Amino acid sequence: MLFRVDPSSPVPLGEQIAGGLRGAIADGSVRPGERLPSAREVAASLGVNMHTVLRGYQQLRDEGLIELRRGRGAVVTGGPASGRARLTARARELVAESRALGLSDDDIVDLVRTVLG
Repeated sequence: MLFRVDPSSPVPLGEQIAGGLRGAIADGSVRPGERLPSAREVAASLGVNMHTVLRGYQQLRDEGLIELRRGRGAVVTGGPASGRARLTARARELVAESRALGLSDDDIVDLVRTVLG
């Protein structure tokens, strides 16, 4: 699995790691039952602190997308949460694109409300 982070991004590195994994789970390139690389391995490959990777993994655990097993690593759980992961990834894309266009948070919420009818 290939991880990428952008140190110049305003998005914290742990969130970038979680977002990349969330996207991989959503598009099916990482499947339920698949074991993720250890936080130590990911940290070494990205040149970041191991606790940064753990924050990203914990965020995904809290969302129900992975299970953290002490001494055995992280495993993708999938299940109904993977559909939510797909929606979360798309919502993050909407927010990022909207902000790049100069929309405020209130403008983004109004846009979504307009779509809802």
